[in-house]
Amino acid sequence: MRMIAGRMTAPVVTCCAVLAACLVLPVLAPTAQASPDTAWVERTLAAMTTRQKVGQLFVPRVYGTSADTRNPAAIRRNRAELGVANAVELVADYGIGGVVYFSANVTTPRALARFGNSLQQAAAQLPVPIAVLTAMDQEQGTVVRVGPPATVLPGNMALGASRSLPAARESARITAVELRAMGVRMDYAPVADVNTNPANPVIGVRSFSSDPVLAAQLTGASIDGLHAGGVAATAKHFPGHGDTSVDSHRGLPVIDHDRAGLDAVDLAPFRAAIAAGVDAIMTGHLVVPALDPSGSPATLSEPVITGVLRRQLGFDGVVVTDSLRMAGVRRQHADGEVAVRAILAGADQLLDPPDLPAAFAAVLRAVGSGRISAARLDASVRRILALKADLGLTSPELAMVDTSAVRAVVGGAAHRDAALRITDLTTTVIAGDGGTALPDVRGSRILITGPSSAAMSALARILGQRGAQVSVLQTGARPSPAAIDRAVRAARGADHVIALTWDVRSGDRQARLIHALQDCRTPLHQVAIGTPYDISAFPDVTDALATYSALPIAMRSLARVLLGEVRPVGRLPVAVPGQGGRILFPVGWRAMP
Repeated sequence: MRMIAGRMTAPVVTCCAVLAACLVLPVLAPTAQASPDTAWVERTLAAMTTRQKVGQLFVPRVYGTSADTRNPAAIRRNRAELGVANAVELVADYGIGGVVYFSANVTTPRALARFGNSLQQAAAQLPVPIAVLTAMDQEQGTVVRVGPPATVLPGNMALGASRSLPAARESARITAVELRAMGVRMDYAPVADVNTNPANPVIGVRSFSSDPVLAAQLTGASIDGLHAGGVAATAKHFPGHGDTSVDSHRGLPVIDHDRAGLDAVDLAPFRAAIAAGVDAIMTGHLVVPALDPSGSPATLSEPVITGVLRRQLGFDGVVVTDSLRMAGVRRQHADGEVAVRAILAGADQLLDPPDLPAAFAAVLRAVGSGRISAARLDASVRRILALKADLGLTSPELAMVDTSAVRAVVGGAAHRDAALRITDLTTTVIAGDGGTALPDVRGSRILITGPSSAAMSALARILGQRGAQVSVLQTGARPSPAAIDRAVRAARGADHVIALTWDVRSGDRQARLIHALQDCRTPLHQVAIGTPYDISAFPDVTDALATYSALPIAMRSLARVLLGEVRPVGRLPVAVPGQGGRILFPVGWRAMP
């Protein structure tokens, strides 16, 4: 692994004295930079057949909660998409290079570790035994494949609000330590997209910031943290998914930035990632005319992957596609042709193909015909093997983990305490004094309303423990007139109203709810539990906060802020627009002095 844990790759973001005092994190000593076992890579490559080499390119998903699942529904889906019954057969038949886990694969951390060990046992039986690289999207925040008891940490935008490189690094390190204990050796994180479009439907709080400098700094810090925990890092989604109003899961976005804009904004975090020794970069299913006027998405574009990423930016690590089942990459070609074109464009790993037999056969035919040259195939396999060697995975046995040790590592008290300290740095007061909004809740009647029952329940539980009389009224993301009327009636009988909001647009029903609650004159505390852009729909609200998350740990920190137990030090990591294109609140804003 390109371990450079002790080196900063960008100027350190200055943190205020209060922030530094709030967060006491261990300082990790620099580690020696590891180099791949070149002899093992070349020896293994020379021993492989063409079919085995092609197998290394694929990182499919598999259904079931064990590698030898006997669940009939899982077996049916595996046969339909993979041509095999379970993950053990997948390894035996295709010799796949990796597996990507999703939430449906997870029951407990220990069971996931057993799942991975079974994959490695199957790989050990192959003619050329090569470890299976297990991976997942454990971004933290809104995208988490393994939830509690694993430690849940703030997402990227919350870390952007903290302005703390140590916090970002420690959050990533904790994530990596727990993933490694569960047998997962590659994280598809961090998201390096610069969220410059408030209407972005797919990135949003997954981005660190709309400021490319801050996003680049935190990207580098997160990569350092993942490396310190022994897990490969993946910066995504190249060349940048931050300025789009189209979700590439459902359509094909077009990024209309000119080259100067791409260099100044979108590419900055990827340069930082490369400088930090990132192991892999994931391509986005995006059309970027300034880089490739052909209309091909970046995943299938030789000018983007080979031209810009390889030659211009100098990245020599693994290029992994985003999921090949997403609509953004399937609109122009059949699934087999998509896989071939991705390799020709410069990708190394083909992630989550929707039809593995078709994609595998298409790539194998392309190699046999010479369309994909032997040298091109070897270049990708060599990078994949080098990554495995960097991780110490030069045999399947070395990829296995001690399942009896999982419980002691995953979700431990030290990790949970660090998660709360980090989260306490993120809550942002956008309007009002915030810190003493609820100075004494004992006996107070508090109404909590909004779209998220889990977030409201978590917040209600904490305030109730402090002696408040809390009522909860869920209105949903599109509250009906009747639900708004019920909320107003309940608010009139309360001493305080806490209204959680999520992804509000001007004039929509959540906005109508906030305006109605403002009119009833009970002190109102509006809290954006997603992106902080919500306040643009009701800019005259007098008390507004942002948590960037509906997670229980975010609600715990919110309660601590509302009760005056923690001083809110978070600053806006994105600019919040107002009417007519003006900036309502700039990057770095907070209402508290």
